[in-house]
Amino acid sequence: MSTVATALLSALPLMAGWAVHVWWLGARLDTARRDPLTGLRTREGFTRRATALLKDPRAVVVLADVDRFKDINDAFGHAAGDALLKATADRLAHHVGRNGVAGRLGGDEFAAVVIDDHGTAGDLLAALHGVLARQADGQDPDVCTTVSLGWVRAADFPADDLSGLLRRADEAMYAAKQGRAGLRRAGLGWLFATITGRRAGRTGARTDAPVVGVAA
Repeated sequence: MSTVATALLSALPLMAGWAVHVWWLGARLDTARRDPLTGLRTREGFTRRATALLKDPRAVVVLADVDRFKDINDAFGHAAGDALLKATADRLAHHVGRNGVAGRLGGDEFAAVVIDDHGTAGDLLAALHGVLARQADGQDPDVCTTVSLGWVRAADFPADDLSGLLRRADEAMYAAKQGRAGLRRAGLGWLFATITGRRAGRTGARTDAPVVGVAA
């Protein structure tokens, strides 16, 4: 056997060990970026993937907020609330698919970026709104609610980064929640928010800001 072949054979265990180590580190990193309750990406993991997806002009940013979530927690307990969050996350992830990304930003707030291949985001999100309102499997029939959605096309605001688009989607979502519309697209007007990104209705937001957003 040649010297080169002998050297390669002797190096194989080291290479294999290094490959396993790299795989292990990658798995640990992915786990760290996953929400333990829902399995969705946390804010950090979502931000990384979403920022990459926004390079596609067909990208649509969605913000989802569970309606009356505190009331459900108070009336039925945290286990019921957790089951509702898990069901919402599973349905959102299924709808977004492998070409998009969904994440839990915290509490009962979720975000997603989807690639709108056919220009039918409004119809697709209307269908998603109906899916998210379904009762969680195996739960008390009274443990049900709706999910308010706000969305924005990235192409409508080419100067905005992910943070800006999320603020617009957030304002549209809040308008949908206040008007009980369920779903609303961000309007093409000014973005009324403080520098910290708080929308109208949240602590720190401007109190004189009109609602931004038009019905989908």
